[in-house]
Amino acid sequence: MRKLILGAAVAGAFTAPVAVSTAYAQAAAAPASPITYNVGVVSDYLFRGVSQTHGRPALQGGIDYAHSSGFYLGAWASQITWVKDMLGSGRTEIDVYGGYKNAFAGGDWNYDIGYITYNYPGSGKAIPTNLVTGVAGMAKPNTQEAYGAIGYKWLTAKYSVATSSHFIGWNGGSNLDKNTRGSDYLELNANYEMGNGWTLIGHVGQQKVKGSVTSSAALGSVLSASYKDWKVGVSKDVGFGTVTLAYSDTDASGTCTPAGGTSSYCWGNSGVVSGVSGPNTGFKDASRGTVVLSFLKTF
Repeated sequence: MRKLILGAAVAGAFTAPVAVSTAYAQAAAAPASPITYNVGVVSDYLFRGVSQTHGRPALQGGIDYAHSSGFYLGAWASQITWVKDMLGSGRTEIDVYGGYKNAFAGGDWNYDIGYITYNYPGSGKAIPTNLVTGVAGMAKPNTQEAYGAIGYKWLTAKYSVATSSHFIGWNGGSNLDKNTRGSDYLELNANYEMGNGWTLIGHVGQQKVKGSVTSSAALGSVLSASYKDWKVGVSKDVGFGTVTLAYSDTDASGTCTPAGGTSSYCWGNSGVVSGVSGPNTGFKDASRGTVVLSFLKTF
């Protein structure tokens, strides 16, 4: 795609315990202390099945406050690369979130409602789509979402919807000049405890980018940013932290070569879009299937 990235669309998963935007879920169980901290490292930071680090490792960490009433607040940060690739600057994602969660029906059922903001400091200015040259642009990546979840024992269903004008930098419409407010993500997560510190992990999700089209008058190519993702894995509490090994994949379509491609998630360094002279280089399919190893310590 030559950076049809227009923003990284895309937790289901790999990050809790691998962290990210699902880091707020760590407030789920009321800790002995109302404040907890977490630090971790991942071999590849995936957000809803899509790599945010071009397949490279990332350091991550956060802080959570959980009140006995069920209200919680938190912040979480990670290294990233996709914003710098597109806009020329911005190497960090900072998420700030808050909400309310509680249990009912004897504790077997639980629910969670809240709001999260995804922030990318130093991301610079948005890049408009050039309708003359057909070069895709990108909106400011900062995004806000409202979410709600309902869980039964080890199964949880969650729905998230973007309330900001754009979702993770994506523009919509056939000319890529429309907002993508209302983009949503529906997911089902399973965390089944097998004993002795082992947990079996499963996840399926569907990301819909509102206004995402299958063809573009501006680019004359496939631009669909919507996709499905899934993950299976296992985690082990090793005493001084939790180690997770999992495989994640998506059904995002299109081609990708080191110089670019037709996939909406073929990301790299685009000299034209970033305003830097030179050819497109280093493009990789950020939505491809991959194995991720992670370590998380909460204290």
